[in-house]
Amino acid sequence: MTLTRKGQATRERIVAAASRLMLDQGVARTTVEDIQGAAAVSPSQLYHYFPGKNALVLAVIEYQTGQVLDAQCQGLDTLDNFDALGNWRDLMVGILTATQCAGGCPLGSLASDLSESDPVARVQLANAFQMWESLIQDGLTRMQDRGELSRSADTAQLAVAMLAAVQGGLLLSQVRRSPDPLIKSVDTMIDHLRTLAVS
Repeated sequence: MTLTRKGQATRERIVAAASRLMLDQGVARTTVEDIQGAAAVSPSQLYHYFPGKNALVLAVIEYQTGQVLDAQCQGLDTLDNFDALGNWRDLMVGILTATQCAGGCPLGSLASDLSESDPVARVQLANAFQMWESLIQDGLTRMQDRGELSRSADTAQLAVAMLAAVQGGLLLSQVRRSPDPLIKSVDTMIDHLRTLAVS
């Protein structure tokens, strides 16, 4: 569907409103009527862009994937040494602290909410995490290319472990309302990477 500038703005407003609601109160508890009210659109306007709630859910995942990965790229696009790795960690801690540790990771929250009930959404979320994982692996590979990490280090395996540390840290930080779990989990992975550094 080709949209006018006004139409694109309306669609984006609907997706942003749906995203806020679904993350705040859960996907199941968010109704199409809730989204209409939050986006200040009529039923006909909403259904012009989205045939139903499932289409909105997928649009929200796409939207949040863009939001999360754009933020991650601020640290991961320049990752090629241990200082940059620390800067990426600080970036995530800063984002978390700015929200007072509320909300957790949007992709993690959607995955928890949808993975067992919506197979299409689960695949889309799996792809989002794969893109995040690839950003980490690309950075670790650049560290290898610079001679920072041993050539024997398995960057694919390390990227999975780092992403798992980030996700687990974010979840525990959300529950405890403290950035400490994220700090400790990521720092533990960085310490492990240092054992693989080229001496």
